[in-house]
Amino acid sequence: MKWKLALAALALALIFIATRMMRVPFAPGDTPDGAYGRIAKSLSEGHAREIFPYLETEAQWASISVRDARKAAYARVLKSYPQDERAALIAELRPMAETLDGEDAFVKTAETRGWLARLRRDLSGPRSLEISGDRATVVTARGTRYAFRRRDNGIWGMTMFTAALVADREKATRDLAVVNAAADDYDRARK
Repeated sequence: MKWKLALAALALALIFIATRMMRVPFAPGDTPDGAYGRIAKSLSEGHAREIFPYLETEAQWASISVRDARKAAYARVLKSYPQDERAALIAELRPMAETLDGEDAFVKTAETRGWLARLRRDLSGPRSLEISGDRATVVTARGTRYAFRRRDNGIWGMTMFTAALVADREKATRDLAVVNAAADDYDRARK
């Protein structure tokens, strides 16, 4: 009986060692293919929040700014708008206003727009890497090209979502100005 237990323990140890040896290590996190590998791993494991550190800095700031502007607009609508004017705006602003941080704001936007689904369908191992200064392109086994830019902290950030997120930030800023102007009018009318 003891020999069966020892044999089972030996088999488990061999399986553990074999699986550890078969793992292909990621390229370092401060390389474009390392950043891409971490994005792919996070998506495959269902951890979309973990993509955020591997976005371009401008995309990160835009996500944070959108969340902050929507949260401020939401609070102002609740405080100053008449009851009958609130419902539609609250429904529109609530999802982003209730996100915890920039990471959540990015994930909510990426899910809503289908970005995560598109990435999941298209992710494959890196085939080649082209680096030119602070810009790089990871070409996947499927031939898809993902652009990256080196951030100030040395980590490479995917640029794929930056333009859309910056446009969202600009719209959220304009919307906040409109909400504040209307709220000021409502506050004056009440007095």
